[in-house]
Amino acid sequence: MKPIRPGSDRLIRAVIYVRISQDRTGAHLGVDRQMEDCKALAASRGWDVVETYIDNDISAYSGKKRPDYRRMLDDLEQGTATVVIAWHTDRLHRSPTELEEYIDLSQRRGVDTHTVQAGDLDLSTSSGRMTARIHGAVARHESEHKAERVARSRLQKAQAGKWGGGIRPFGWGLPTGETRKKVDRATGEEVEVPVLDMDQLVPEEAEAVRVGIDMLLSGGTIKGWCRWLADKGLTTTRGNLVGHVEARDMLMRARNAGIAVYRGEEIGPGNWAAIVPEEKHRAVVAVLMDPNRRTTPGAQPKWLGSLLYRCGRGDCTETVYVTQSGGRRYPSYRCKTAHGGGRQAAKVDEYVQDTVIARLSREDAVDLLLPGPSDVNVAALQVESEQIRRRLTDLAALFGSGQIDMNQFTEGSDVARAQLDGVTQQMARAAVKDPLVKLVGAKNVGKAWHALPLEEKRGVLRTLVTVTLTPPRLGPMPDGGRFDYEAVKFVWLRGMEARS
Repeated sequence: MKPIRPGSDRLIRAVIYVRISQDRTGAHLGVDRQMEDCKALAASRGWDVVETYIDNDISAYSGKKRPDYRRMLDDLEQGTATVVIAWHTDRLHRSPTELEEYIDLSQRRGVDTHTVQAGDLDLSTSSGRMTARIHGAVARHESEHKAERVARSRLQKAQAGKWGGGIRPFGWGLPTGETRKKVDRATGEEVEVPVLDMDQLVPEEAEAVRVGIDMLLSGGTIKGWCRWLADKGLTTTRGNLVGHVEARDMLMRARNAGIAVYRGEEIGPGNWAAIVPEEKHRAVVAVLMDPNRRTTPGAQPKWLGSLLYRCGRGDCTETVYVTQSGGRRYPSYRCKTAHGGGRQAAKVDEYVQDTVIARLSREDAVDLLLPGPSDVNVAALQVESEQIRRRLTDLAALFGSGQIDMNQFTEGSDVARAQLDGVTQQMARAAVKDPLVKLVGAKNVGKAWHALPLEEKRGVLRTLVTVTLTPPRLGPMPDGGRFDYEAVKFVWLRGMEARS
């Protein structure tokens, strides 16, 4: 028969609470060790453990919600148990607010607290409550002191241009040939893993970032780059498919340009190899931060002219899209207003592509290119950018030492940031590519065209030509076919045709 509380005719019901702040391996080894010790304490006292609560990889200090801790409080409120067992008081609380809530509940419901390492807490007495609060204050101090040390260490690493730790960033981490021991997430056993040099580029991943940035600067989309990565079999450094959020973060990292960042602020050059020059980084950030850029465009077009070709029936100026109204074998372009007949999408796209390829294969195709940024001295802009950033840092130091007041600091910072925005925009304009660059001058324009992703082909059409689908003539065409090529009208937006 199980022991009972002295002076009572019922069993002593206990619950166990275990928590570990950081479980990098996912093996739950920390909470398992706590569990064993807590069960041993319950067995030695003869208590009946009726429930166990586990919060793994959740810090009490961080303020994040602890699901099982809240469930325990609810159960205690309902009288599930009269004893709480924990490995140490700091496993229960590192927040004074949480501790006061726990003390209030313990007093109301007659709950005793026992720990493996810190002994028993009698929260029904003033001295017991004082002891609990002292433990809580010490635990809070330890957490805050640890956070300060970690933050200082990370700042020092960032200022020295070193990697601050964490998940391996996509693009860096070349094996050094050395190994280190690590606990396997699945088995909990120690295994040998390669040591990585976080200053050296992983060639295939670095090239993928360059491709993504070039795609964005040439009018492509993040979704298009995600598809490109999937086709190449490239994943995140955790082995997952690269989604829109991850892709955007990868392309916007200052690390790509060899710039060190601490708490979201650029603090100087890093010691690692850069993937792209700074002007390209600034350019892609400007593109992705453009408030006019559509970030939720919905379903992406699967046809070259969807929502690009115009309807030329009467005075209609709407664009067309592809439907299956002509049968699944013959998808057709139809006006958004749904009036009139459709045109076979495959035939129209083939003719438009042949026409564009022919135009870009001519000797005078070079005249179609937009003027390059020959008047922009990128190196000088980079120097000016660095000088402005240093001025901002100096202003902060002067304000911190009391040599200037808040108004002077604010006014100086506003002027410097405005100047920095102007320089950044100039560097961005210098790096943005003309969508025609990959085609004009290519040895085989047709091959270069067909190698482009659909988004880039559509970007070429937007900048080069307007295509209008007018009503086709009836009956057989002069060439004996059924497709009226003359009903597809081209208005060139660049070159002599556009000026004539």
